Amino acid sequence: MIRLSTGEWEAGEGYEPIPVTVLCGYLGSGKTTVLNHILQQRGGMRVAVIVNDMSEVNIDAKLIQSGSALSRTDEKLIELSNGCICCTLRDDLLQEVNRLTAEGRFDAIVIESTGVGEPIPIAQTFTYQDDNLKINLSERCRLDTMVTVVDAYRFWHDFSSGDSLLARQQAVGHEDERDVVDLLIDQIEFCDVLLLNKCDMVQMEELDQLEQLMRKLQPRARIIRTVQGQVDVKDIVHTHLFNFEAASSSLGWMKELQREEHVPETEEYGIGSMVFRSRHPFHPERLSMLFEEWPEAIIRAKGILWIASRNDIAASISQAGASIRFGPAGYWMAALPDEERQSYLDAEPDLAASWDSRWGDRLTELVCIGIDFDREEMKKRLADCVLREDEVELDWSCFHDPLPSWDQALDQVEIQEIGADIR
Repeated sequence: MIRLSTGEWEAGEGYEPIPVTVLCGYLGSGKTTVLNHILQQRGGMRVAVIVNDMSEVNIDAKLIQSGSALSRTDEKLIELSNGCICCTLRDDLLQEVNRLTAEGRFDAIVIESTGVGEPIPIAQTFTYQDDNLKINLSERCRLDTMVTVVDAYRFWHDFSSGDSLLARQQAVGHEDERDVVDLLIDQIEFCDVLLLNKCDMVQMEELDQLEQLMRKLQPRARIIRTVQGQVDVKDIVHTHLFNFEAASSSLGWMKELQREEHVPETEEYGIGSMVFRSRHPFHPERLSMLFEEWPEAIIRAKGILWIASRNDIAASISQAGASIRFGPAGYWMAALPDEERQSYLDAEPDLAASWDSRWGDRLTELVCIGIDFDREEMKKRLADCVLREDEVELDWSCFHDPLPSWDQALDQVEIQEIGADIR
């Protein structure tokens, strides 16, 4: 039961939070086609729709209105323009969902994100109270399904383009330095359902390989092949699939790191992975040279690096296609003052058990996922970048370090791109 007489909302006994489905996917992947299909095949379900488009004229909204008969009494269409719901329009999204749930007449809400929107910030909108707006969406609705639509026909073109969103005039403001490939990976790695769309335009063998790669990047997601966005509504609406913790911890690279010992799997369609671990640091100059010669066959790499010339701070690496992002991940616990370090160790017994008597928590853990790449050769190349025994006893601060610099004040650091063309 929902009380609306005074403009306030109250959930009565037996109230079922309204399920919310979010459609993500790069520009042109077919999100609007999927949305139209949902509305046409919804049966008697009353659906509220929120669309988010970056242009002043919200073309998506017009397509939805012309492609399906939206009843003014049963359904509602909300347009959010000139911004992105994962950042600049987040408050607008909060208020619109809050208002729709208060009306108490919808069975589901479907949100179509802009093609350059990142899924995690959108999901976070539904998980905690906004103190400024005094809105807690988790009391009224539940995030039911995060859906990512992938254009099977153009995926490899966009993935390997090396283009930035700014170069394609798709950026959210002039300070948006994201690459297209980074956005594609973000959308694939955080979803419950992945719709591999436009399958009629791709050869079966290429489609099988692409699906296998999607499973490697996000093993938890349900992958559904579609043509013209035609998917069974029950597969993406009211599924009860979303779980923030599960979605955040089910990334393919994270699953690989969680294994105590990486056992090479039987490769399907040439897709394989490897994990490199080392308790000795990288020589910065040799590591920089490897970055400049990064193998084209590696599709995705992610991890934490220990670099000798930056002994107090862990480095992070995130590579997708032609883009390698490199920056600080935070201080090693071993570099903290004794009292602060001990308090962490007391609180985390697992970390204390793996503590190295000489190096503490310093180590390198790196996952590489690729197609037809020589895993043993890649391990050898990484091992060659690690300090040799005779170098371990030298003064590490004297090593030549051509890697991109970062400010020691970690909160002021912008992750930088290196290896501009590694295709």
